[in-house]
Amino acid sequence: MKDPETLAYINMYGILGCLEDLCRFSPDAKNLASGKPTSVSFCVKSGPSLTLRFVEGLCRVEEGEGKCDIRLPFSGYKKFNGMIDGTVTPIPSKGFTRISFLTKNFIGLTKILESYLRAKPEDLANNDFFEASTIIMFHLIARAVSQIGNHDKIGRFSASNIVDGIVVLSIKGGADGKGAIQAAIAVKDHRLSTSREIPEKYHAIMEFESLKLARDVFDGKVSTLGCVGNGLISMRGNLSMLDNVNRILDRVAVYLA
Repeated sequence: MKDPETLAYINMYGILGCLEDLCRFSPDAKNLASGKPTSVSFCVKSGPSLTLRFVEGLCRVEEGEGKCDIRLPFSGYKKFNGMIDGTVTPIPSKGFTRISFLTKNFIGLTKILESYLRAKPEDLANNDFFEASTIIMFHLIARAVSQIGNHDKIGRFSASNIVDGIVVLSIKGGADGKGAIQAAIAVKDHRLSTSREIPEKYHAIMEFESLKLARDVFDGKVSTLGCVGNGLISMRGNLSMLDNVNRILDRVAVYLA
């Protein structure tokens, strides 16, 4: 069962956070993010907030409510979740003169994002699309782990058993290790945060053998446990940390389904 609060945090920092990668990978998204620089803030009462800055075809994600051209306030978690699933139309408290950006550019971006997150088999047959879609999903999942660990009841229980430190999630790159796709989950006082900055020293790592393997795991085609058993997923370092992070990972599918 999905908790509305947890889902709102995943939607805010996980789903909207995908737009940064989307604008790097998709020419159509880059086109929609071009034109006059525009910033949009999303604010949930007593909850998460985020500002998206669209400049020269790129999207920069900033946590918190910052200076913006358009402000979209939400009275609660369910209202914000409704915007994400398309059942609620938000009313801006600022930026009525820029409303066309929301109705055209932003909605267009979310439709393109959906095509990457819920990709069709024929689209995945294109290698460039496959790589972009899988990388976007990887970073979404990494961000969702922290939000579930911080807000979901079951996730918080697992987080309460994780000692302070850093767990790295990684998809193996070349033979020299370069080009690996990575995210770091930092734990401090049982609170989790996700970053792309990988420190030189960390306490545990979970590494997928290839991008294709990671995709198969994300799509539920193969089991994580089975891949660990045959060595396609390697787990090194503090195994207790990895075990509890994996328990939280199991909850990600519930929220992203």
